[in-house]
Amino acid sequence: MMEQPAEKVVVFPSDDIVLRCEATGNPPLMFRWIKDGHFFDPRREAGVTVVEGSGTLYINNSNTGQHQGTYRCYASNGLGTAMGPEIHVITESTPQWPKEKVTPFEVEEGESVVLPCDPPISAVPPKIYWLNSRIVHIMQDERVSMGQDGYLYFANVLATDSRPDYICHAHYLGPRTIIQKEPLELRVKPTNSVKFRQPRLMVPRGEMSSYVALRGGQPGSGIPTPSVEWTRLNGHLPMERVTFENSQKTLRIREVVEEDEGEYQCTARNTQGIARHSYTVAVEAAPYWAQQPQSRVYGPGESVRLDCSVYGKPTPMVSWWINGVPWRELVPEPGRMLRSGALILSEVQANDSLVAQCEAVNSHGRLLANAYVYVIQLPVKILTADGQHYAVVENQTVFLHCRTFGAPVFTPQMEPALLDERAMVHTNGTLELSHAQRRDAGPYMCRAQNEQNNATIGAQLQVKGATRIERGPQSAVVKKSSNVTFECLARFDETIQERRVEWWRDGHPLWESDDSDKYFIDPTALSIANVDYADQGVYSCRARTALDEAQASAELKVVGRPGPVSDVRLSEQEDRRVKLTWTPGDDHNSPIEKFVVEVEDQIREPGVWHEISTVPGLQPSAHLRLPPYGEFRFRVRATNYYGRSEPSPISAPVHTSQAAPERNPKGVSGEGNETNNMVITWQPLARSDWNAPELSYRVQWRLKDRGGRWSEETVTSPPFLVTDTPTFVSYEIKVQAVNPAGKGPDPATVVGYSGEDVPEGYPENVGVEILNSTSVLVSWTPPSKDKLRGHLRGFRVIGGAAVGRGSTPLHCSWVCLRSPHLPQTASWPPTPTAPGSLLAPQAPKEDGTLWALPSPKDLLSPLCPLVPGPPGSLVLERVSDTALGLEWTPPEFPNGVLSEYMLQYQQGEWGAWWGWGPLLTIKSVHEAWPGVLALGEGSWMISPHLCPPVLMTNQRNFATESWVVAFVCAAALLLLILLILCFVKRSKGGKYSVKDKEDTQVDSEARPMKDETFGEYRWVEAGDNEEKPFSSSQPSLNGEVKALGSDDSLADYGGSVDVQFNEDGSFIGQYSGHKGKEAAGNDSSGATSPVTATAALE
Repeated sequence: MMEQPAEKVVVFPSDDIVLRCEATGNPPLMFRWIKDGHFFDPRREAGVTVVEGSGTLYINNSNTGQHQGTYRCYASNGLGTAMGPEIHVITESTPQWPKEKVTPFEVEEGESVVLPCDPPISAVPPKIYWLNSRIVHIMQDERVSMGQDGYLYFANVLATDSRPDYICHAHYLGPRTIIQKEPLELRVKPTNSVKFRQPRLMVPRGEMSSYVALRGGQPGSGIPTPSVEWTRLNGHLPMERVTFENSQKTLRIREVVEEDEGEYQCTARNTQGIARHSYTVAVEAAPYWAQQPQSRVYGPGESVRLDCSVYGKPTPMVSWWINGVPWRELVPEPGRMLRSGALILSEVQANDSLVAQCEAVNSHGRLLANAYVYVIQLPVKILTADGQHYAVVENQTVFLHCRTFGAPVFTPQMEPALLDERAMVHTNGTLELSHAQRRDAGPYMCRAQNEQNNATIGAQLQVKGATRIERGPQSAVVKKSSNVTFECLARFDETIQERRVEWWRDGHPLWESDDSDKYFIDPTALSIANVDYADQGVYSCRARTALDEAQASAELKVVGRPGPVSDVRLSEQEDRRVKLTWTPGDDHNSPIEKFVVEVEDQIREPGVWHEISTVPGLQPSAHLRLPPYGEFRFRVRATNYYGRSEPSPISAPVHTSQAAPERNPKGVSGEGNETNNMVITWQPLARSDWNAPELSYRVQWRLKDRGGRWSEETVTSPPFLVTDTPTFVSYEIKVQAVNPAGKGPDPATVVGYSGEDVPEGYPENVGVEILNSTSVLVSWTPPSKDKLRGHLRGFRVIGGAAVGRGSTPLHCSWVCLRSPHLPQTASWPPTPTAPGSLLAPQAPKEDGTLWALPSPKDLLSPLCPLVPGPPGSLVLERVSDTALGLEWTPPEFPNGVLSEYMLQYQQGEWGAWWGWGPLLTIKSVHEAWPGVLALGEGSWMISPHLCPPVLMTNQRNFATESWVVAFVCAAALLLLILLILCFVKRSKGGKYSVKDKEDTQVDSEARPMKDETFGEYRWVEAGDNEEKPFSSSQPSLNGEVKALGSDDSLADYGGSVDVQFNEDGSFIGQYSGHKGKEAAGNDSSGATSPVTATAALE
């Protein structure tokens, strides 16, 4: 049979019927037809003719309706009968749309609607089109689409969808006819409140359905318009054979195979939710060949085996025919049988030529094959050329061909391969040699023979070394934007000239490009620069020759920050709660650890994003609680080991209404800054806690423990001042947040106090107990609370001691603050060598000042440290050979109120001191003492002290160093010149008058001494208790130099001194003593305090 006609022919009244049957054969063929199982004679049928030279039937359209049925054609000659497939002829009338009454479709805006079509049924389904009265196609998109049933689906209707002319057209290809349905009218009622709805599937209904063939529509409804996605639940979609149609509502798979069987899911989603439908797809198929029976020439005495193996689902039913006669109707013969679906004819003879038919049938179709068995006696002939060369690599299979023709044909013999178990000769004469080895190389001979003759050819086999990859690429996990290199070291057979190494990615070859430096390929490696996620895949190195190839593969994974989250949607919206869901992005080969939800308040902080929630990486949703009075938008970021993704698209806004404040301000306190007021302060609420566009504060107060009505005021911000209050009275205070929507919760009551005043009472029962030579104990009774008129900060203990030898003592004072929470006692070590101590109690607030408590170290110490620390620094500057400039800074830890400094100096040699010189005492606390001391020749040691002394400075005379001798000489010469100029200038100025001196003394005495303020420097002189200004003269450290304003010095003082103290610890009055003058080096100038540090002055 030369042509396979169509299995189904649909004809209409205007169509002619053509049933084809073409065949060739020798001797000439005879054709016959069977209709519905009975012989059909075309010559007796009106309007039926047979095409000359074939069996094709031609039936004119006048009698088309009479010839519906099933036809089969047979072609026969003396050697057998061939059979054609069955042909089903279906006749139909011209389709017409039945008359029907059409009613308008009325629907509210935002609802879904379906416009039906229902064209007349035909054996060949028509093509459906939706047009309007102007023959213009109805626009289709994600919202409006046509299903596989021809219906027009609206996911949600708009007011613009209203029209009276939705017309369904059906195009029938067979009769070449287009018919149309009555126009449908759609009326959309506008509304001011379109409700968002979750998507739902309109076709098919339910959650699951089964399909034999994967070709189905998927219209969905909802508002906003749902988007449709397809996924395969048991594997990946075969994207090379997949197409999406009808706005992705139709999934079409071309060339369906059994592997496409499984479960597919369609997902329709919008901002309100998700709808899903699953398809269980069973792939079925019409019969198709696994092994088709082959036609062949046989010689007498040979056996024939015709295999007929087919696939299909459902499993096809296979039947055999011989010369057009079914197997069940044949007369049984001993040499003819069916075994395992194969037809076997044993020892056929010259008159056994025939045509066998194998037919397979299932519910999806038929499959028919004709196999010609031609029995004839012919001499043998080898069709393969002599002297062929074959090449193969080690351990592979090689085929040496030896095609023969003849009847009967004996199996060719290959020498010497027939003795090896690895060799097998096929029925077509081909020698198969598996696992070829080097020893298999050499000449081979094929010999074929039958009863009439024999034939022989030769062949040459070469065995080469196999290509192999000694070091292949290794799988790698790299970070985005980095570089990676894959190695490939291949070894080839040296005798094979044509060889190469290729690189492939996911089955596609890679090449270097002149306009891109992405790939660099050399003979042994592939380098990829600036890798991106698109570079992921399986990279293969292929070493190829003409005979074989070797391959090694490695997988490249690119890791980095996650891809952005998508499809951020809001659902389950309540008054102040909302559920946020999203679709995670690509994790880029690093698991997502968490999702960070960010929020923007477009009312309070537009453009500012804050983190509001964090959820685990396996949870693509979050339930959020929102504050009142806000317009919130959300976005989501994914986080993995390598960082945080870019933000997702911003969600739709969510609005919350106003509400009363949920909290009141913190930090409420009341303190007075005057004796008759109270300042109420608090921490204002953050704007995010207002819960409304405005916020104010309701301030309430009343006297504590007296009850009564609350006084109140409403203000917009702190502080609030309460006036005309008694001195230091406690109040109950409340501050409540208030906005237009209501008041905050009941506020807590705090206690505040009006302003403080100077205490009216003093500590009583002050007692002093000498503990030992270094300590005394002071105790007292605190005053009553009603006399404090304020918060008790602590007690200040003031003490003083007379320190010195002979008749010139030095007076010092100490101040100690004592916490009210410690025992009402204090102790300190006075000067060990002091002959006695004078102590005076003092009120904690003699001037109304609020004192700070001591440091925690002092509070925990049982003793109150009274000895001041050393001066912070001492700077000595050499002015001349006989003068030094001195400057120092106050101590870091004064440990009380500083009363005075003590400066000591002594002339002598290093290591051998001559005794102390006269003392110079300067009352200064806040400033360092700058001055110039006149010195005689020799070495000097300078030490400034606090009382009692704690520091001595000693510096070596650098002038004795040999390396500066020349410099000192030059400096001395220059200094001499300067001194001469200075004396000349002084001699011109003359001496000042006694009147000027007295005026200067009066000004100095008239200056007040404030508590804890010692900005003035004074020289204490004997005789008349006068104080001379520091600026009027300069002291001399040399007894022979006396011209700096006075012959007096502190060395003139001796005997006892009557010392009085102010309340702040400062001295009252001036020093008094005898007027006798002593030499500069007498005993009274010696230091009475221990020396704690020394430094030599060079």
